[in-house]
Amino acid sequence: MSRAAVDVSGLEDSAFGHKGLIWWGTVGYMVIEGSMFLIVFVAYFYLRLRESVWPPSLPNPDVFMPTVNLLVMAVSCLPAHVVKRAAERCDIHGVRRWLLVLTVFATATVVLRALEYPGLNCRWDDNAYASVTWVLLSLHTVHLATDMVDSYVLLAMAHRKPATRKRFVDFAENSLYWYFIVTAFVPIYLTVYWAPRWL
Repeated sequence: MSRAAVDVSGLEDSAFGHKGLIWWGTVGYMVIEGSMFLIVFVAYFYLRLRESVWPPSLPNPDVFMPTVNLLVMAVSCLPAHVVKRAAERCDIHGVRRWLLVLTVFATATVVLRALEYPGLNCRWDDNAYASVTWVLLSLHTVHLATDMVDSYVLLAMAHRKPATRKRFVDFAENSLYWYFIVTAFVPIYLTVYWAPRWL
Protein backbone atom coordinates (compact mmCIF):
# COMPACT_ATOMS: atom_id res chain seq x y z
CA MET A 1 0.00 0.00 0.00
CA SER A 2 1.51 3.30 -1.04
CA ARG A 3 1.01 6.69 0.63
CA ALA A 4 0.45 9.92 -1.24
CA ALA A 5 3.12 12.53 -0.59
CA VAL A 6 3.40 16.16 -1.53
CA ASP A 7 6.70 17.91 -2.06
CA VAL A 8 6.59 21.21 -0.14
CA SER A 9 10.27 22.05 -0.46
CA GLY A 10 9.48 24.79 -2.95
CA LEU A 11 7.17 26.68 -0.59
CA GLU A 12 8.31 29.85 1.14
CA ASP A 13 9.11 29.54 4.86
CA SER A 14 7.02 32.67 5.58
CA ALA A 15 4.13 34.55 4.00
CA PHE A 16 2.36 37.87 4.34
CA GLY A 17 -1.22 38.23 5.47
CA HIS A 18 -3.59 35.36 6.21
CA LYS A 19 -1.32 32.88 4.44
CA GLY A 20 1.29 33.19 7.20
CA LEU A 21 1.29 31.77 10.73
CA ILE A 22 2.51 35.09 12.17
CA TRP A 23 -0.63 36.82 10.89
CA TRP A 24 -2.86 34.21 12.54
CA GLY A 25 -0.90 34.51 15.77
CA THR A 26 -1.24 38.29 15.71
CA VAL A 27 -4.98 38.10 15.00
CA GLY A 28 -5.41 35.52 17.77
CA TYR A 29 -3.55 37.78 20.18
CA MET A 30 -5.76 40.72 19.20
CA VAL A 31 -8.89 38.63 19.84
CA ILE A 32 -7.61 37.66 23.28
CA GLU A 33 -6.63 41.21 24.16
CA GLY A 34 -9.89 42.57 22.75
CA SER A 35 -11.78 40.15 25.00
CA MET A 36 -9.87 41.47 27.98
CA PHE A 37 -10.85 45.05 27.09
CA LEU A 38 -14.46 43.88 26.69
CA ILE A 39 -14.49 42.40 30.19
CA VAL A 40 -13.31 45.71 31.66
CA PHE A 41 -15.94 47.61 29.64
CA VAL A 42 -18.62 45.32 31.08
CA ALA A 43 -17.29 45.98 34.59
CA TYR A 44 -17.28 49.73 33.94
CA PHE A 45 -20.90 49.86 32.78
CA TYR A 46 -22.03 47.42 35.48
CA LEU A 47 -20.59 49.79 38.09
CA ARG A 48 -22.27 52.72 36.34
CA LEU A 49 -25.66 51.04 36.71
CA ARG A 50 -25.07 50.70 40.46
CA GLU A 51 -24.49 54.44 40.99
CA SER A 52 -26.94 57.33 40.68
CA VAL A 53 -24.16 59.86 40.01
CA TRP A 54 -21.25 59.14 37.68
CA PRO A 55 -18.45 59.67 38.50
CA PRO A 56 -19.37 59.37 42.17
CA SER A 57 -18.04 62.31 44.21
CA LEU A 58 -15.35 63.12 41.64
CA PRO A 59 -14.98 65.67 38.83
CA ASN A 60 -15.16 64.56 35.21
CA PRO A 61 -11.83 63.67 33.60
CA ASP A 62 -10.13 66.29 31.43
CA VAL A 63 -10.46 65.65 27.69
CA PHE A 64 -7.77 67.85 26.14
CA MET A 65 -4.69 65.62 26.47
CA PRO A 66 -6.45 62.35 25.52
CA THR A 67 -7.99 64.08 22.50
CA VAL A 68 -4.53 65.19 21.38
CA ASN A 69 -3.28 61.64 21.93
CA LEU A 70 -6.16 60.18 19.92
CA LEU A 71 -5.32 62.51 17.03
CA VAL A 72 -1.61 61.56 17.21
CA MET A 73 -2.57 57.87 17.16
CA ALA A 74 -4.86 58.40 14.18
CA VAL A 75 -2.09 60.16 12.22
CA SER A 76 0.36 57.40 13.20
CA CYS A 77 -1.65 54.94 11.11
CA LEU A 78 -0.18 56.58 8.00
CA PRO A 79 3.47 55.62 8.71
CA ALA A 80 2.24 52.21 9.93
CA HIS A 81 0.53 51.71 6.56
CA VAL A 82 3.64 52.81 4.65
CA VAL A 83 5.83 50.44 6.72
CA LYS A 84 3.46 47.57 5.96
CA ARG A 85 3.51 48.30 2.22
CA ALA A 86 7.31 48.68 2.18
CA ALA A 87 7.66 45.39 4.05
CA GLU A 88 5.40 43.61 1.57
CA ARG A 89 7.66 44.91 -1.24
CA CYS A 90 10.74 43.80 0.76
CA ASP A 91 11.99 47.40 0.60
CA ILE A 92 14.43 47.64 3.52
CA HIS A 93 15.16 51.35 3.03
CA GLY A 94 11.45 52.20 3.11
CA VAL A 95 10.97 50.01 6.18
CA ARG A 96 13.88 51.67 8.00
CA ARG A 97 12.71 55.19 7.18
CA TRP A 98 9.03 54.74 8.02
CA LEU A 99 9.55 52.41 10.98
CA LEU A 100 11.64 55.19 12.52
CA VAL A 101 8.73 57.60 11.97
CA LEU A 102 6.28 55.09 13.47
CA THR A 103 8.57 54.59 16.47
CA VAL A 104 8.66 58.35 17.06
CA PHE A 105 4.86 58.40 16.97
CA ALA A 106 4.66 55.42 19.36
CA THR A 107 7.02 57.18 21.78
CA ALA A 108 4.93 60.37 21.56
CA THR A 109 1.75 58.45 22.41
CA VAL A 110 3.38 56.94 25.51
CA VAL A 111 4.58 60.38 26.66
CA LEU A 112 1.14 61.86 26.05
CA ARG A 113 -0.43 58.97 27.95
CA ALA A 114 1.73 59.78 30.97
CA LEU A 115 0.27 63.30 30.80
CA GLU A 116 -3.26 61.89 30.64
CA TYR A 117 -3.21 60.26 34.08
CA PRO A 118 -3.30 63.47 36.16
CA GLY A 119 -6.30 64.57 34.07
CA LEU A 120 -8.34 61.59 35.28
CA ASN A 121 -8.90 63.70 38.42
CA CYS A 122 -8.86 60.63 40.63
CA ARG A 123 -6.45 58.19 42.23
CA TRP A 124 -6.78 54.53 41.35
CA ASP A 125 -7.99 53.72 44.88
CA ASP A 126 -10.54 56.53 45.38
CA ASN A 127 -13.57 54.34 44.61
CA ALA A 128 -14.78 51.67 42.17
CA TYR A 129 -15.19 54.23 39.35
CA ALA A 130 -11.58 55.37 39.77
CA SER A 131 -10.29 51.80 39.91
CA VAL A 132 -12.05 50.61 36.75
CA THR A 133 -11.06 53.79 34.92
CA TRP A 134 -7.41 53.35 35.83
CA VAL A 135 -7.51 49.65 34.91
CA LEU A 136 -9.02 50.39 31.49
CA LEU A 137 -6.54 53.13 30.67
CA SER A 138 -3.58 51.19 32.11
CA LEU A 139 -4.38 48.08 30.06
CA HIS A 140 -4.17 50.20 26.95
CA THR A 141 -1.00 51.89 28.22
CA VAL A 142 0.68 48.50 28.57
CA HIS A 143 -0.21 47.77 24.94
CA LEU A 144 1.15 51.13 23.81
CA ALA A 145 4.40 50.67 25.71
CA THR A 146 4.80 47.06 24.54
CA ASP A 147 4.39 47.97 20.88
CA MET A 148 6.71 50.96 21.30
CA VAL A 149 9.45 48.65 22.63
CA ASP A 150 8.68 46.12 19.89
CA SER A 151 9.04 48.88 17.28
CA TYR A 152 12.42 49.89 18.72
CA VAL A 153 13.60 46.27 18.59
CA LEU A 154 12.38 45.85 15.00
CA LEU A 155 14.03 49.13 14.03
CA ALA A 156 17.34 47.91 15.45
CA MET A 157 16.93 44.60 13.61
CA ALA A 158 16.18 46.44 10.37
CA HIS A 159 19.59 48.12 10.66
CA ARG A 160 21.66 45.24 12.00
CA LYS A 161 20.25 41.94 10.79
CA PRO A 162 20.04 40.59 7.24
CA ALA A 163 16.76 41.59 5.64
CA THR A 164 15.15 38.18 5.18
CA ARG A 165 11.60 37.62 4.00
CA LYS A 166 10.69 36.38 7.48
CA ARG A 167 11.89 39.66 8.97
CA PHE A 168 9.80 41.64 6.48
CA VAL A 169 6.75 39.66 7.64
CA ASP A 170 7.57 40.77 11.21
CA PHE A 171 7.69 44.42 10.12
CA ALA A 172 4.32 44.10 8.38
CA GLU A 173 2.63 42.38 11.34
CA ASN A 174 3.91 45.07 13.71
CA SER A 175 1.84 47.56 11.70
CA LEU A 176 -1.21 45.29 11.94
CA TYR A 177 -0.91 45.22 15.72
CA TRP A 178 -0.47 49.01 15.80
CA TYR A 179 -3.81 49.36 13.98
CA PHE A 180 -5.37 47.27 16.74
CA ILE A 181 -3.91 49.49 19.47
CA VAL A 182 -5.14 52.66 17.79
CA THR A 183 -8.60 51.20 17.11
CA ALA A 184 -8.89 49.91 20.69
CA PHE A 185 -8.32 53.41 22.04
CA VAL A 186 -11.45 54.80 20.36
CA PRO A 187 -13.98 53.02 22.64
CA ILE A 188 -11.65 53.50 25.61
CA TYR A 189 -11.47 57.22 24.89
CA LEU A 190 -15.26 57.47 24.61
CA THR A 191 -15.79 55.43 27.78
CA VAL A 192 -13.17 57.00 30.03
CA TYR A 193 -13.48 60.61 28.94
CA TRP A 194 -17.00 61.07 27.56
CA ALA A 195 -19.19 58.46 29.27
CA PRO A 196 -19.00 60.36 32.59
CA ARG A 197 -20.42 63.40 30.78
CA TRP A 198 -23.10 61.53 28.84
CA LEU A 199 -24.34 58.94 31.37
